[in-house]
Amino acid sequence: MIKKILVPLDGSKLAEQILPQVEEMAKGLQAEVILITIGSLLWAVPASESGLRSAEEFAAQKKIEAEKKLAEVGEALKVRGLKVSYVYRESFASAAQEIIFYAENNGCDLIAMATHGKGEVAWVLGSVAEKVVSHATVPVHLLRVIEKKSPIRKREDFVGRGEVTLGS
Repeated sequence: MIKKILVPLDGSKLAEQILPQVEEMAKGLQAEVILITIGSLLWAVPASESGLRSAEEFAAQKKIEAEKKLAEVGEALKVRGLKVSYVYRESFASAAQEIIFYAENNGCDLIAMATHGKGEVAWVLGSVAEKVVSHATVPVHLLRVIEKKSPIRKREDFVGRGEVTLGS
């Protein structure tokens, strides 16, 4: 029986698109919803960030922003009658590893997340969702939230762009 649903959020609207499905599931199952955001302890401070003097300050700022967002989303779900908690975790591990670790060690019965990889780079590196679904020890519910282009290209994609075409 599902009593705890872990919902990884990265601060994006795309990730939040899983929430209506989670709300419906949680109400039907009378399950607790745990929102989680993973922050990296390997932050590189962007050169354009003004006023930040160190990676520690940058990480602290990101933590404050993430916890504020988690609280907002959590309160919105609580208003709709759900039992909700949230957690911000900092880790040297990848987000996928930390999500799996948290689920295993905190009695989560289901991980529910949106898939919205890193565009073309996801074909090479894989997405967080792909890694979670491949390695989690609890069931994973995925919601595809954006349409990706197929990596297979048609001949028409290359014609007229200076590429050499055979058989034309």
